[in-house]
Order: sequence, then C-alpha cells, then structure tokens
Amino acid sequence: MQLNHLFPTPVAFFDLGRQLTKEELDFLMNQETRPNTGNITSKDWVILQNKKVKNLNKFVQSCVDEYFQAIYAPKHAVKLRITQSWMNYTKPGEYHHKHEHPNSLVSGVFYVNSDPLVDKIVFYDSKYRTIDFPPSTWNIYNSRSWWFTVGTGQLVLFPSSLTHMVEAKQGENIRTSLAFNTFPVGQVGENLDMTGLDL
Repeated sequence: MQLNHLFPTPVAFFDLGRQLTKEELDFLMNQETRPNTGNITSKDWVILQNKKVKNLNKFVQSCVDEYFQAIYAPKHAVKLRITQSWMNYTKPGEYHHKHEHPNSLVSGVFYVNSDPLVDKIVFYDSKYRTIDFPPSTWNIYNSRSWWFTVGTGQLVLFPSSLTHMVEAKQGENIRTSLAFNTFPVGQVGENLDMTGLDL
C-alpha cells in the first residue's frame, strides 16, 4: 500500500530558546484577571502590544511569518497580523473549555509556565462521521482527538478553526499561557477570479 497524507492539519511547535526576563515574567504573571469557562484569563486582550514584552512579540511574529509562508505560500503581498493576545491561568483541577477561535486564521499559544510531565493541549477532529468503527488501535486517521505535551518556552501554532481544549489540570504548577489570534493584512484572493480583497 502507498499511503498518502492528503490535506493534513498543520500544527507547528517552536522553542523560544531562552529564559523569559524578570520584566517579561512579572508582566505576564501579574495581569488583572476575569473569570473564564474553567479557568481565568487576563482583562488585557492586547498583551503582546506592551513594550515590556516587545522581544517576545518579535519572536511570536517571526514564528507566525514562518508558519504562514511554509503552509500557505501566498502569491501576493500579504502577511498575518496579531490581533488579540491574552493570558490564561489554569490552577490544579481547573480546565480550559473546548473551543475554536473565530475571526482568526492562525492561532497560537505560548507557554509561560508549563510542565511537560503533566500539561498538554488536546485537539479534536470535529468532522461528522457517517459510519463509526471502534478501532483496535488508534492512529492519526481513526482518532477523534490527539494531544501534545507542552513545556515552558514552547509556542504552538495551528489553524484557528481547529477545536482544542485543556483537560483538568494535573500537577502543582499554575499552567500559564499566552494565547493569540491573527488576521491577514494585504491582498487576499485573485481579482481575475472575482475573489480579490485588499485588507
């Protein structure tokens, strides 16, 4: 059998490659918060625009640029702009509800404090299945969900339409993450195809 992976879902991981500075950590860990479904989130929804995390913002934007070019390989002058960015704080026993990110093309999560021994992100295949066969073994084709462990300093990027969640937090640390959305800026579509759009 020659098996081809047709129309895969691109989930990419990047490493910051350094420790966060004291100024970055103090800013990210001490945000004013509000309740969220299962955990708490920051009231500030443009975290990455703050000058205290300008170097982190540059790293995140460079990763978004690399992902966009590698996956979409756009013909015209267009890039992804980070629109909203916010902090999530998940204490032991808390969770982050299953959700997607509307009004965004690519979303991401940067882990400020995460233990790869107990912390993970879970993705879901939300497509309807006409017939369901209970598998004898799980693989990337028959699974309805797939998870990855996540650690401090890691960044994960994925399509904003991909359903994801955080299960009930295990371990002792407060899982702390910076999430963000993006939207295209520039020429989208093709004028000759009547799909052109300047954003």
